[in-house]
Amino acid sequence: MPDSPSTTRTGRRTAAALATAVTAALALTACGQDSGRGGGERAADAEGGTIGIAMPTRSSERWIADGENMVRLLEEAGYDTDLQYGQDRVENQVSQIENMISRGHDLLIIAAIDGASLTDALRRAADAGVPVVAYDRLIMGTENVDYYATFDNTRVGELQAQYIVDALGLEDSDETRTIELFAGSPDDNNTRFFFEGAMSVLQPHLDDGRLEVRSGQTGLNQVTTRRWDGATAQKRMDDLLTAHYSTERLDAVLSPYDGISIGILSALKSVGYGTGDTPFPVVTGQDAELASIKSIIAGEQTQTVYKDTRELARQAMAMADALLTGEEPEVNDTETYDNGVKTVPAYLLDPVSIDAGNYELLVEDGYYEAGQLN
Repeated sequence: MPDSPSTTRTGRRTAAALATAVTAALALTACGQDSGRGGGERAADAEGGTIGIAMPTRSSERWIADGENMVRLLEEAGYDTDLQYGQDRVENQVSQIENMISRGHDLLIIAAIDGASLTDALRRAADAGVPVVAYDRLIMGTENVDYYATFDNTRVGELQAQYIVDALGLEDSDETRTIELFAGSPDDNNTRFFFEGAMSVLQPHLDDGRLEVRSGQTGLNQVTTRRWDGATAQKRMDDLLTAHYSTERLDAVLSPYDGISIGILSALKSVGYGTGDTPFPVVTGQDAELASIKSIIAGEQTQTVYKDTRELARQAMAMADALLTGEEPEVNDTETYDNGVKTVPAYLLDPVSIDAGNYELLVEDGYYEAGQLN
């Protein structure tokens, strides 16, 4: 693989990193509206410099876990950390990243709120010689992102859709079943990958009439959910049920994320699904959030996609460490993730489908304790 732009920058920075780390860390104070742990005075035994971690929001338990996992792993590796949450406000995240650059942080790990909003901030990072690792969400429209750590996002959508196909028995029946489609936030590049992965599985069944979207809303621009917001999804599901399912049963809902799924289930409950002789439709999800695992155990949400964020944090940490020690980070995909300016070298992790039959895997993996699932 040809050298990335970060290779030259890393070479310039590596010699200076240890010499400047103490100064940078002593200057570090909490920045942004929501400072996470890891800021403040430099730990006496940390030698690797300071890494800024920009996460999108504390409103999702998965992002809290992502941030905490990275702080733990990076500090164990000898780095100081500055963990910030933008609370789903683009201007917050831009300000936080700019402050990290101004304070002399040695590397940035960024899960973008809006993947196309960081061009100017990352130009400043490049000018300062600060490498950037995109975390879970690809940063768009800039050459100044060096590596990308994520899951196989197309596979996530395929797992969700295949679960629906199997649960409805579409391969073995000519009966027409109904489905409605939801997608993630339009400003998140992952939304497209999830949706395209799902539709690659569902489209043949829509074409042959075994699946029907009674609302007719099948285009990505018709089904997105801004900021992945559960309340927004609940409102849209309310409207769909009123307009198209007052007498017709809904058999399945493609939901891309657990927070959206919980909103969808609230709408379904409000019109009687889950009571008497009206079982819930098949409802998918993603991230194996605790509330959704409990919902699956209770027979409400049907499926989620487990993405072990501990492994994702470990991969991001390995990329950061390689960049700051003059090594080339490990990648396994150099073709898929084109951000409009460059194809960003990436490392993709494997997602796993979870339902009532195998949720114990989350306990076996140590992702949750058994008592948390009660």
